[in-house]
Amino acid sequence: MNQEVATPVRNFTALLSSTPRGARLARLLATEQLRAWEYPLDEAAQIVAELATNAATHGRVPGRDFRVTLHVVGTTLRIEVTDTRGDRHPRLGSVPDAESGRGLLLVDALADRWGVAPGPHPRKTVWAELDCSLRERSRTSKVRR
Repeated sequence: MNQEVATPVRNFTALLSSTPRGARLARLLATEQLRAWEYPLDEAAQIVAELATNAATHGRVPGRDFRVTLHVVGTTLRIEVTDTRGDRHPRLGSVPDAESGRGLLLVDALADRWGVAPGPHPRKTVWAELDCSLRERSRTSKVRR
């Protein structure tokens, strides 16, 4: 007999203003949504904050918003931030003593995978994925010690 195993799928999307306030709201909304889904991932909140700040700062076009999307499929959480500056792709790397420019280094360190996908002109989506099962195993092994 074949049994189908249900794969949990969850989605959340918010359209926010390309401002520092919009970036802060992106992190707050994502944190609350993850909490409602019982995904208390500090890494995810930090990734949302970095990608939303980049969208509001470097992907900003006056009068155009950016979008934050969270997808959970199985044990993978995918964070996407879409802005309207498809001509400006993020670059990994920074000047060590600079006051800014280290956000993508943080995303690279926290995410299991990340990248950039072109969207319908003029958009682009910067995405990051976290494997929640690996983090749960890591968290429970630390608690047992």
